[in-house]
Amino acid sequence: LVMYTDGLVEDRHRDIDDGLSLLRRTLADQAGRTPEQACDAVLQALLPEHPRDDIALLVARTRVLDGAHVADWEIPADPAAVGRLRADVTRKLTEWGLVEEAFTTELILSELVTNAIRYASGPIRVRLIRDRSLICEVSDHSSTSPHLRQAAGTDEGGRGLFLVAQFAERWGTRYSAQGKVIWTEQPLLGD
Repeated sequence: LVMYTDGLVEDRHRDIDDGLSLLRRTLADQAGRTPEQACDAVLQALLPEHPRDDIALLVARTRVLDGAHVADWEIPADPAAVGRLRADVTRKLTEWGLVEEAFTTELILSELVTNAIRYASGPIRVRLIRDRSLICEVSDHSSTSPHLRQAAGTDEGGRGLFLVAQFAERWGTRYSAQGKVIWTEQPLLGD
């Protein structure tokens, strides 16, 4: 993945089409090299001696995650489904050799799915992604994001997202045309 500003490929002495052609050729010669090496080669080939425009260049390598590292479920909007999900998640984490993460993951997903059942609409989907960390995603068709709050000692609810925030290393909301995804990230124990 290469992102750049026009100052890299166009200047007073080079037409943008010529700059784009040079960029493509330079990158083609860098196949298999690190992003840093590709970035250095592009700058060496294209950077004008006296730039008159701002120049920014970002080179990154993407990768595809093996499908065996992803699990997903569609959850009915029924509170009884949360218990079945916990059992399914525990089985998957055991299969992945992540038994120590099961309790925390069950807690996080129970809270997020219960919130989705209670406050959201549309199909609820849960996805686990095992990569450098364990990512849990709960998606629904509502665009309303839950808010972290501090429940009073006498409140009967309102602690779910607070617990999620305590147990997850990071968490957040991502919006789409269909609704939202609440995601969490947990470090993998032993990694």
